[in-house]
Amino acid sequence: MSDPFDAALDLLRRLPPSQTQQNLASIISIAPDLEDDLLSSVDVGLAVKRCPKSGRDYLCCDYNRDGTSYRSPWSNDFDPPIDPDDAADLVPRGKIRRMEEELNKSIDVYRELYYEGGVSSAYLWQLDEGFAGVVLVKKSSGGAGKGGWDSINVFEIIEATSKRSAHYKLTSTVILDLGLKNDAVGGLELAGNLTRQEELDQPLAGLRDAEIESSHVANMGRMVEAMETRLRNLLQEVYFGKAKDVVGDLRSIRLLSEAEQERQSHKEAISKMGGATI
Repeated sequence: MSDPFDAALDLLRRLPPSQTQQNLASIISIAPDLEDDLLSSVDVGLAVKRCPKSGRDYLCCDYNRDGTSYRSPWSNDFDPPIDPDDAADLVPRGKIRRMEEELNKSIDVYRELYYEGGVSSAYLWQLDEGFAGVVLVKKSSGGAGKGGWDSINVFEIIEATSKRSAHYKLTSTVILDLGLKNDAVGGLELAGNLTRQEELDQPLAGLRDAEIESSHVANMGRMVEAMETRLRNLLQEVYFGKAKDVVGDLRSIRLLSEAEQERQSHKEAISKMGGATI
């Protein structure tokens, strides 16, 4: 008998990508013991919550979750509140929190420049060796032409012993969900996701802790910018380019008169060159 976790992942791969959130919830209701493993393994659209302390929106994912509570990057508090003893282990402090605050400010500017709206959040946490983090961006549009873009960028960072450089491992996933529904075309839906990974060694500027922390933030920001640009271009080529090729193979948009005129010009050119007519 196959492993239930593998069977659940196999099932989700065969169901419509635009309904992953609903299908995931249905599978968890049937097999609640798989909840933690599935939530940490399956990429779904990001949920938005409002921080009661700061009044700002933030994004929810498995990396800022404890049960049904989520930590706001703006206040560093869980909502709903969790046990203080548990919070002490889950809430970043010191160097990690300072970098998290600076990273959120930087990503907020990046989001406004590239997305002109949406919501962004960044979370960092300590590892046994180095630290890790995630940068999230979500942009949605409604109406007859709905659209959703969810970007999940997960980092693992290990500093060199000299603290003059660090090794960065980035795993980025973009979830795209587009739809159009009106009387003219009926219903049209295009959804899917794309994941890419990159590892780089980057220098760290400065000698003081504040300078090294700022270097980490700058390095992560540049890597996210480059990776998201690459994924955006790949999505453009894979989804829209392929859809255009398929539609073009099904039916030509050229008028018959234009095609006939081109064939006639082709015949005349060959005839003048002394070749055989077609």
